[in-house]
Amino acid sequence: MSVTVLYFAALRDAAGVNEEQLPRPESLPELYAVLCGQYGFKHAQNQLRVACNGAFCDWQYVPLDGDVIAFIPPVSGG
Repeated sequence: MSVTVLYFAALRDAAGVNEEQLPRPESLPELYAVLCGQYGFKHAQNQLRVACNGAFCDWQYVPLDGDVIAFIPPVSGG
């Protein structure tokens, strides 16, 4: 049972990959905490948007096998 995690902007830079397959977590906050420990992400959870299967979702969403999860940090541009 696994999920696909997509990374964008600073998170992609820190992870060094665009996406990866990971074991299905119990919760999105748990998944993000594991990734912070692994990659040293600097953004707090409340600074990010999270999407599942192409739609924004709440952090309370319970991931299902096969979900595509994206953590989206704030971006700036000009």
